[in-house]
Order: sequence, then C-alpha cells, then structure tokens
Amino acid sequence: MKRVVKTFFPRVLIRFVKATIARLKLLLMLVFSRNGFLASLYYALASRQFYREHRAVLLGSLAYHRALTYIANSSALLRRNIHRLEKGLIMRPRRDVFAEHYIAETVDCYLNAQQNPTFCQNELVWARDVLSEYFRVCGPSAMVSPAKARFTAAPVVTVALPSGKVPYAHHNVPDTNISYTELLQLFTRRRSVRWYQPRPVPMPLLIQAMQAAKLAPSACNRQPFQFYVANSPAKAVAVASCAMGTVGFAENLPCVVTLVGDLSCYPEERDRHVIYIDAALAAMQFMLALETLGLSSCPINWPDSEPNERQLSKVLALQYFQRPVMLIAVGYALAEGGIPYSEKKADAILFKDIS
Repeated sequence: MKRVVKTFFPRVLIRFVKATIARLKLLLMLVFSRNGFLASLYYALASRQFYREHRAVLLGSLAYHRALTYIANSSALLRRNIHRLEKGLIMRPRRDVFAEHYIAETVDCYLNAQQNPTFCQNELVWARDVLSEYFRVCGPSAMVSPAKARFTAAPVVTVALPSGKVPYAHHNVPDTNISYTELLQLFTRRRSVRWYQPRPVPMPLLIQAMQAAKLAPSACNRQPFQFYVANSPAKAVAVASCAMGTVGFAENLPCVVTLVGDLSCYPEERDRHVIYIDAALAAMQFMLALETLGLSSCPINWPDSEPNERQLSKVLALQYFQRPVMLIAVGYALAEGGIPYSEKKADAILFKDIS
C-alpha cells in the first residue's frame, strides 16, 4: 500500500497529509488526556495501540487460572508463594505465626505439582524444603495446622537432588575478587555489535550465558520469560527481519535470541509490566555473560507494533499471552565492524539525590 501511494501521489501531498494527521492526533491527545475516562475513550475509539496488550492480559489471566488445576512443568503460584514464605522466614523480627492467608493454597499447589512426573524437580525440592522449614518454625493456628497436617501426610519427595534449599545468612554468599575497575572494564567492553563473523555460535555457550542470566532478580521469583534461540543463519534472519531496526544488517546475524514474556504468570492486570522488568534484568546479565565467553551481542528494540508482533508470533509459534520483550543478536564480532560511540548522559542528569 505504501508503495502504491508513493507511486501515484506527489511527495509534497504525502508530506502535507502526514503533517495534517500528526496535527490532528496532537489535538485529540490534548483533549483526551484531561482525565482517565477520556484517555480510555481515546484508546477505545481513536487508537488501537493497546489492543493486543488488553487481550493478551486477559488471556494470560485465564491461562494462569487454568494452570492452577492443570500444572505443567512449573507453577507461577507455587514459585510466588514459596518466595513469600522465604521472605517471612527472614523477617526481623520474625512473627510466630505468618502466611496464614495463603499457606493452604500453597500446600494444595505443592501437592498437585507432586502428582505431575514432568514437573521441574529443582522447583519441587525448593518448595518442599521451604515448606518444611516454615512448618518447623511457624506456630499453630486454625489456618496453619490443617495445612501442616496435609503436608506432613503427603508422600515424601525423593529425588536425587541436594536438599537445603532454604534461606541463609548473608555471610554464606560466595566471595568474589572482582574489583569495580574490572567490572567497569567488562561494562565498557560490552558494546552493541551489528557485524559478525560467519561462524556458528556454540549452543553450550548460549546455555552457559542463560544460566548466568537466570540468576538475575525476579519479582517473587516467578521468572516470567523464556529465551527463544534461533541459532542458524536462516532462522536468525527470519526472526531479525520481524523487527523494525534491523534494516541493512539483519542478513549477517548468525544467531538471534528473543526474550519472550509470559503474561500467564499473573492473575491481575497490575502485574502486566513485570514481564518487561524481569526479562530486561535477565537480558543484561545474559549479554554480559556472553562477553565473558568471547561472544558479542546487540539488543534489538521491540516496539509494540501489531503487524510486527503478529509476524514474530507466527515465526516463534507464540501463544497470544506471550509478548516479545526484546531481540538479542549474538555472534563473534567482526574485527573491522563499526560500533557507534553512543555518548551516555551526564551523571547530573541521571543521578537525583532526594535525601
């Protein structure tokens, strides 16, 4: 359509129409931004920019509730509640009785997960250990005692994995000899690289980087994301071509990783933004880990554009409630390839002392 318009209409007219539409849009924004109701009306009648997000959030919530009955290999509810129990266990001072309003559903979810042979064993052992510690220290109550009885009566989880997955004191964290200067050198070395050698990217290195990335903080430890790896030139180009900012260099990318957020990890609309926060935290650790393994990377912005999202969802076979957060190109940097200087903002602009 754009090609047809450019062919049959003069550029002056096209620019005039675009400028008129932009002015009209600005006028509508001035009117409809006066309050929340008018803003909602604007996006219901004049813009479909949030169309996919609205439906994705609803479908994600439905999928979350279905997963409470049909638990797959992981459970967002179990992960969240076990993490909440851990926070209760480390509270100073710790209450004698806590977590009463969610301990019953936590035990129910744990027992349900226990019945599924495909459920992640690491997650199951973590849940078992934290629940055991919780019932050991928590006093009796009308809510806690029945849950404890059901947990104690359940078959013991016996897997060939180490136990002891419970909160620990800070003095037990691993020591490190990495200095600030060395860390800053790594940060300075990590640049957005767009030109790569025609070399395959070893999958074991990608897995190593992902293992480092998954240690990133995550709200209630739900980790609502997955790494979709296109590790062949043809597939990488197919994925990269779905983005808007890859014109001119997409064809030389040997590998593209897509971080995909999962809205089925949340029952409430208020948490819809967490997939972007958590995936971004993991993405940064992923790229830094790649750098230590001799691989370069380039984060590729993923704007909320319906045609592009529909195209990428088809390539990756995503559910509607799965949202691409960003694409990351990976490969061995071409030594002669250029890198933008990208001057960063001044400290005074970024740092605001409000004490």
